[in-house]
Amino acid sequence: MYLNNELKTKIKNILDNDGVIAFVTDTVWGLGCLPTSEIAVKKIYEIKRREAKKPLILMSNEVENLLPYVKPINKKAEGLIKKHFPGALTLVLKKSLNTHDYITSGFDTVGIRVPNNQVFKEICEAASGHVLATTSANLSDQPAAVTFEQAKNYMQGKADLIIEDFGQEAQGLESTVALILGNETKILRQGAILL
Repeated sequence: MYLNNELKTKIKNILDNDGVIAFVTDTVWGLGCLPTSEIAVKKIYEIKRREAKKPLILMSNEVENLLPYVKPINKKAEGLIKKHFPGALTLVLKKSLNTHDYITSGFDTVGIRVPNNQVFKEICEAASGHVLATTSANLSDQPAAVTFEQAKNYMQGKADLIIEDFGQEAQGLESTVALILGNETKILRQGAILL
């Protein structure tokens, strides 16, 4: 256990009150909020100066927490989840009615991922609903933060809380993003996992 009860309570309270947090994952540092908070999602776009047409992705400590946000998954997606979750793979799937348009920029798909990082898992356990709407912790024209120091440089005074990595450092290579349409897999971004 890396997060004490005081920090977990702080994380939960910030997120429940439309807050935005910065955190480590197995790939790069992330910026996230509750997927139910449109106010916090708007804050993320403002902080990053991110284009409105670029969607956020949903991340959790367990794939079961993410499944309500997507339509029933097929064998292809199931196989990739079994093989690569938790890990550096983001699967883009048809979204369900639980996923708001303000997260997906109006697209009918949403990316889901379960990072393989213990500190991130504990953050999700502390969050209401155990799911975060996320993007990388950086300004849109800059490379993603890979260390706690970089995350602080980017996000100090912008994110409501920057949670240290407790030595569980990011590896530095972004996740592979794969769109699943039927039995077809389309690589949208080649990252840490080769498919």
